[in-house]
Amino acid sequence: MADDAMPVLRPDRTTVLDARGITVRYPGSPPVVAVRDVSLSIAAGETVALVGESGSGKSSVARAVVGIERIAEGDVAFDGAPVSHLGVRRRPRRLTGIQMVFQDPSTSLNPRRRIGDQIEDGIRAARARGAEGSRPEEWLERVGLSPDMVRRMPHSFSGGQKQRIAIARALAARPHLLVADEPISALDASTQTAVAELMRELVQDLGAGMLFISHDLAVVRRIADRTLVMYGGRVVEEGPTEQLWAAPRQPYTKALLAAIPEPDGEGRVPHGPTPEERAMWTEVTPVGA
Repeated sequence: MADDAMPVLRPDRTTVLDARGITVRYPGSPPVVAVRDVSLSIAAGETVALVGESGSGKSSVARAVVGIERIAEGDVAFDGAPVSHLGVRRRPRRLTGIQMVFQDPSTSLNPRRRIGDQIEDGIRAARARGAEGSRPEEWLERVGLSPDMVRRMPHSFSGGQKQRIAIARALAARPHLLVADEPISALDASTQTAVAELMRELVQDLGAGMLFISHDLAVVRRIADRTLVMYGGRVVEEGPTEQLWAAPRQPYTKALLAAIPEPDGEGRVPHGPTPEERAMWTEVTPVGA
């Protein structure tokens, strides 16, 4: 496929993302390997979560999938078409069938443009691929906002409202894959679960897949069909979410799950992981090794 070719979106395909052996390196002496030989796949209608502590490589995987970061090794196929060869600058522009929602909605919305115009950008991207169009007002309603907000500027909204607008803009492009990188961490605790569940519902309505990156494991358990656990740039455990919660195999996974706060707000491991636990993690065998 030539660099200028648009991948053909095939509705009969069930796998929207197939990433194999992704490795991401950052310049340095020596180079920093942020992601090591990570593989994952996402099917239409499926939500796959990527979890792990800060610095584990979760965001680097997300940025590599959408083309923001260059892949040093490995291959990525989107909707059955290889996309790894597309240039870093051109890939996000070409593959509008992949949309991303970032952690901070204030930086992802243009402060000088009305939100209706920004949602219209997504609608135009959908139409350019031959997908059914819609109206900004309709998408505002779908994310729980009033349609008469289309003429307002981003500064007049709360953080939670801005994130809903960012979600509306991304989904207005009718993507086959939504990549959400810590999309709820900047929100008030009272709205985090509601926004995450809304994202999953809208993605399923579109028949799209979602890669959901979060350190909030309580929310992950509610919305993810499968969960991949990352440590040190590698996937160390993966499986159906409920199965992984019921019987985690790796000490690192067990420590992550043990630290989830109870409903009363008390964490089961208030002291955090011990040095002994961390020593065991260094011996974790990556998935597929």
